[in-house]
Amino acid sequence: MFEEFGFETLTAAQASLYFALGLGLLFGVFSEQVKFCFRRALIGADRAQAAGVWATALLVAVLGTQYLVATEIIGFEDHRLMGDFPVVQIVLGGLAFGAGMVLTRGCVGRLTVLGATGNLRAVTALLIFAVVAHATLKGVLSPLRTAAGGIGPTLDAVSLSDSFGNILPLAIIAAITGAIIWRSGSSIPSLLGGGAIGGLVIAGWVGTGFILYDDFDPIAFESLAFTSPWTDSIFWTLASTSVSAKFGVGLVGGVIAGAFLSAAASGRLSWQSFEGPAHFGRFAAGASLMGFGGVLAGGCTIGAGLSGIPSLSIVPITALVAIGLGAVITHRLVDATPSTYGSDAQGTIPHQQPAE
Repeated sequence: MFEEFGFETLTAAQASLYFALGLGLLFGVFSEQVKFCFRRALIGADRAQAAGVWATALLVAVLGTQYLVATEIIGFEDHRLMGDFPVVQIVLGGLAFGAGMVLTRGCVGRLTVLGATGNLRAVTALLIFAVVAHATLKGVLSPLRTAAGGIGPTLDAVSLSDSFGNILPLAIIAAITGAIIWRSGSSIPSLLGGGAIGGLVIAGWVGTGFILYDDFDPIAFESLAFTSPWTDSIFWTLASTSVSAKFGVGLVGGVIAGAFLSAAASGRLSWQSFEGPAHFGRFAAGASLMGFGGVLAGGCTIGAGLSGIPSLSIVPITALVAIGLGAVITHRLVDATPSTYGSDAQGTIPHQQPAE
């Protein structure tokens, strides 16, 4: 499809960079406005409203993506989501990511948005996350990833549409998300923002899988995600003369720009930092768990969840359930074991951190 547009100065990979930049810019704006975050939807003080927004995004993404599949515009037959399914690795990765998400008080997508608004806690966590994720993919931690993949059974990834047809899985997803939306009490503007984010997932799939598809210069078939894009971005930042910027770099850059512009226009830019060494330690541990877990689980709440579930593969569904379970368990453990973040004398009770 790409060659039909007659681009003379851009390759498909270069075009995907600019496409991702625009996609990320819009995600940054919408996400900053509605405070889009899976952690908030699970355990936030306003979790009902946040869950309604997240469910709206997922419903739109699933229905739109599956429409493209039904009309044969895109297909997931050869996608990694339909490859091998190392059950234990996916579950362990999801649990680790969920735990880290609670410790850092935000999923990676939310931290990216917060970092653009002046939150130095988020910036620090993102840098640690990206380094650990890259080390797990290609560096010193890769033997642990390989070992985790060898534990337990490795199954062929099961597509729900292959097993049950399209109607039943879509009906179940629509019923679950519809009930969450109905009970959420979210405002119409917030729900529209969530729907717009779901639309960006659809745009990502059709953009990389159809519009920019080129037989002679193939690019990755992908949509919104943050684990792989952040590892690509950190590597490109350190070695830009040796590697080219592609989709992931454009996406991360776009999200940062969009979130900054949105926060600046709304007067929400502000410097925020750590309260002390213990506070930093919590975020560092959480970011490390997310970096390691995100790679094992095949993505974050956005890549494996919001973008992955619309494929109707059992892999991203398992990953998101494990992430949610890890987050809830960790939240209860952290609440049951209060600790001080700052450098006050021992025995003081820390004040409640504001919601991220």
